Amino acid sequence: MRTQVAIIGAGPAGLLLGHILRRAGVGFVILEQKSREYVLGRVRAGVLEQGSVDILRELGLDADLAARGLTHHGIYLQYEGERHHLDFVDLVGRTVTVYGQQALVRHLLAEHHRIGSDVRFEVDGVTPHDIDTDAPFVTIGGPEGERIDCDIVVGADGYHGVCRPAIPGVQALERSYPYAWLGILADVAPSTDDLIYALHPDGFAMHSMRSREVSRLYLQVDPGESVDDWSDERIWEALQTRLGVPGWTLREGAITEKSITPMRSFVASTLEHGRLFLVGDAGHIVPPTGAKGLNSAIADVALLGRSLAAHFRGDDALLKRYSDSALARQWKVQQFSQWMTEMLHVHREVADEAARAFRYRSQLGQLEYTTGSRHAQAALAEQYAGLPF
Repeated sequence: MRTQVAIIGAGPAGLLLGHILRRAGVGFVILEQKSREYVLGRVRAGVLEQGSVDILRELGLDADLAARGLTHHGIYLQYEGERHHLDFVDLVGRTVTVYGQQALVRHLLAEHHRIGSDVRFEVDGVTPHDIDTDAPFVTIGGPEGERIDCDIVVGADGYHGVCRPAIPGVQALERSYPYAWLGILADVAPSTDDLIYALHPDGFAMHSMRSREVSRLYLQVDPGESVDDWSDERIWEALQTRLGVPGWTLREGAITEKSITPMRSFVASTLEHGRLFLVGDAGHIVPPTGAKGLNSAIADVALLGRSLAAHFRGDDALLKRYSDSALARQWKVQQFSQWMTEMLHVHREVADEAARAFRYRSQLGQLEYTTGSRHAQAALAEQYAGLPF
């Protein structure tokens, strides 16, 4: 077969790009190695920047978001047993929306099904070829399998996908963090109106939510720990300790999912080669503290979608700048995510007790400055609510 754009990966980036291309009248196929059930079952990010919400609304893909999304006007920063609210609307006139990635993928996929898009799951052996020529193609199922000729290949297939390694000489600029997150979903109404980020001597904790009935909570743990070492009772005890403040109650409920996620940063040295372009986790990953992973993927897709639409109209100016433009935004996102992560996590990797105490006290100084300065609050709000696309 032949199509204009072959998209490898049916996560939120690939699915959203398909909708953008369809609106521009550009043909595409989406190829996904995993099953539909696996893709729909992945528990991932849950906070959308203002720009991400705007993009979905522009495309008419916000029906479920409007019905189920929870608009938040800010966040809480908590330390030394005190909670401080940062009002994003007051500071920068913007909001964020809590809306799980699973729900977004489900809605995008349902819309693709409704309009008859060519989205294929459980596709083995997807391989891009001749990406440095004017006639790239993708094969499925090995050399004797199906061949899809196309004009453009888009790698939306994540960190472990096949597209980034297909770029000659691409470098992975990476950093691992000495802590991980134990995340849980609990069938209990949230105990907060806005997200809580807490620094505690025992470690970081966060209270988020997925809906008015489901809470999403996190604890800092060591990367080598096993989820089997964390009973429900131990999890709730740690959350009560790290999130507790006078006069506030953390509601407990049945834990339906728990997992431990290592934290790392990664940026590819380029997001393009010839006719191959990377979006989302295929090109970059951030620690989850700043809620930037899903939003960075949407930002990539918004930029690439406009660039491809212009390309098929005969204008390549945007496409030639895609990698530089996307990476320039991504490095700003990386520094913000790194700053939030280092400020809010206990650095147990520091062996010397005095040095560890110094590090912790300096973090308290950062938090005291941030919560005490309107300018510092506005800088955090501007980045958290989202840089321009």
